[in-house]
Amino acid sequence: MNTKYSLLFESIGLRSGIQVENRVVMAPMTNFSSNPDGTVSEDELAYYRRRSNGVGMVVTACAYVTRNGKGFPGEFACDHDDFIPSLQSLASTIKEQGAKAVLQIFHGGRMCPPDLVPNGRIVSASAIPAEQGTSSDTIPDALTEEEIQSIIQDFGAATRRAIEAGFDGVEIHGANGYLIQQFFSPHSNRRNDQYGGSLEKRLTFPLAVVDEVKRTIADHASQPFLVGYRFSPEEPETPGITMADTLKLVDVLADKDLDYLHVSLNQYWSTPRRGIEDSRTRLEVIQEKVANRVPIIGVGSIYTPDDALKAFETGVDMIAIGREIIIDPDWVMKVKEGNESEIETKLKKDAQNRLVVPDPLWQAIINTPGWFPIED
Repeated sequence: MNTKYSLLFESIGLRSGIQVENRVVMAPMTNFSSNPDGTVSEDELAYYRRRSNGVGMVVTACAYVTRNGKGFPGEFACDHDDFIPSLQSLASTIKEQGAKAVLQIFHGGRMCPPDLVPNGRIVSASAIPAEQGTSSDTIPDALTEEEIQSIIQDFGAATRRAIEAGFDGVEIHGANGYLIQQFFSPHSNRRNDQYGGSLEKRLTFPLAVVDEVKRTIADHASQPFLVGYRFSPEEPETPGITMADTLKLVDVLADKDLDYLHVSLNQYWSTPRRGIEDSRTRLEVIQEKVANRVPIIGVGSIYTPDDALKAFETGVDMIAIGREIIIDPDWVMKVKEGNESEIETKLKKDAQNRLVVPDPLWQAIINTPGWFPIED
């Protein structure tokens, strides 16, 4: 290994007691490839098996915790104990390759396609439709307080299933415009009760989910089990989450004894759009606010080892790699073995079988211009 990349291969001990072998994480990515009944498919197991050798930790695609929270076709389920054997197959597949296995738990809220949820009933913090995405023409039902409490408990139950299935932890999906973010956002949350109104009250639901997950771990985990939280720093909508709002969110989360905060970004070096006047990157501003109280995972368009090294120089604790791990599943091993010159950074159109990518995901990649760098 080229010694300049040695930082990538330092182990890190997390607050829960989990020890991660290196600083490279496979980012959570939807693959649209689960079985129709919500179980993990053989194609998905092969896909994860191919990518779990080398990275320190794998965060899975999101799993829905409530039947009306299914956000994608081909998304696997975590809303019933019947799915524990399916989840167990995924956890063991990842762990057998040497990586820590983290289940991302999720509710899609107003972003759920009506045809994927019972009776087509879409729910959210308030009856405000999304401005973009699959359900942008659907007005969601505002959740009642009783329904909110039920969903909070569902996140806890999903965490218990993850423990029983043998995962090393869960990541709470509070990003990308889904239900937890919908409660934090002034665009989607227009409530005037304990769950909305002020910024502090918009934090009530996300923090209640965190507390329920942590309580479940305390009650059910007999060995170290981590919990992370993923968030998106800003929204394009007006009103919407600003960088100032997010700094309040991370300030509170940094004191919740989490194992990490995972920033959801398409571009690592993106800068704040509104809410604060600062020319630094969002990740640098977030790290300053967190002040080493909790590890930060950075992400966004990292393709080469030098990209990763440059990112680490900003002070983040771990780097998540998504698209590049699909393009080159051997990325980490090539760096570790000093073969970084062999890393592929563009997807070859004839490489689906070699890369072990399930067909629904492959078709989505090939038919979404600009999503992946593709080599003809």
